[in-house]
Amino acid sequence: MRALAAAAIGLAAALAIVLTMTAIGAPSGETSPEPLLTTVPKHP
Repeated sequence: MRALAAAAIGLAAALAIVLTMTAIGAPSGETSPEPLLTTVPKHP
């Protein structure tokens, strides 16, 4: 029974965090116009 109560409390906490983050919304910001530069290894 303790495990069931702990699972219910954990699920409620996770749901509260998700709802809080949803209410706050996405952070305002901009992405960089420059592409990420990566190198591809040469084939032997």
